[in-house]
Amino acid sequence: MTSTLQRQGEILNPDPKIILFLCRWCSGKGADLAGTSRLQYPPNILPIMVNCSSRIDPQLVVEAFLEGADGVCVTGCHLGDCHYKTGNYKAYKRMTVLSTLLEQIGVNSKRFRLEWISATEAAKFAKITTEMVEDLKYLEPYSKGGEE
Repeated sequence: MTSTLQRQGEILNPDPKIILFLCRWCSGKGADLAGTSRLQYPPNILPIMVNCSSRIDPQLVVEAFLEGADGVCVTGCHLGDCHYKTGNYKAYKRMTVLSTLLEQIGVNSKRFRLEWISATEAAKFAKITTEMVEDLKYLEPYSKGGEE
C-alpha cells in the first residue's frame, strides 16, 4: 500500500510546488533581502505579496491546495511588530485553527506552515523555504482527494 507519509530516504516528489504568502512590510522585505544578498533558496516557491498576514483568508490556503499546491506557507511580521498593530495576532489565531482543521481532514502537517520573518532575516527566509521544499520532497504530490 502506497502511503503519503515519508518513506525512509525515498524522494517521492522531486519538485514540490509551494505557495508562499508574504506580508509586504516584513517577510516580503526579508525575501527581497535574500535575493539581493544572493542567498540560495529553492526556485519552486510562488510568492504572493499581501499587505498584512491578517489579510490571508484561510479559504485562500484551501484553494491553493485544491489548485495543486503541495505546500503552503504563510509568513508575517513577528508577533508584536505588525505594521497594522494586531494583524499578525489575527493571522496567528486563524492559521492555528486552519492548521488543526487541515490535520483533522488528513493533510500532513508538513504541508502547511506559519512563520514570522522580519525584514532583516534573509537567512531565515532562505532556511524556511529550503526546509519546506526538502520536507515535501519525501511526500507524494498532494491530490485533491487528500492523503491516506
